[in-house]
Amino acid sequence: MSMTQVYQWCSWFKDGQTSLQDEPTSERPNTANNDWNTARVDELIKVDRRVKLKAISLKLDIPKTNVYEIVHDKLGYRKVSARWVPKMLSDEQSARESKPPKSCCTGVNTKVMKLLMWGLAGTIVPGTVS
Repeated sequence: MSMTQVYQWCSWFKDGQTSLQDEPTSERPNTANNDWNTARVDELIKVDRRVKLKAISLKLDIPKTNVYEIVHDKLGYRKVSARWVPKMLSDEQSARESKPPKSCCTGVNTKVMKLLMWGLAGTIVPGTVS
């Protein structure tokens, strides 16, 4: 504890403040983090998984910090490859999310693929070179 803090407390006690508890503040209550806004944010994310927090904030007219709290704390989403994904994926969902599209390698010359596989591995991979 710093001496500055001790001097500040001594000053407060001399002025008559004897409570160590924080005084109630007069700040506005947080009305944006309610169930209705949570449902609206969830609906927007389900419609477009690539939506940005700023876009949600502007569309619903609530502060971006509150949108962040709703998305991360209440709904439990996180950003994966620029898409909002629930934190707890089932095995089926995670397998579906991690598989590359089948069209990824179509049109690539098979000889080129074999050479790449051979070059990357440093040795011939069984079954790749005929």
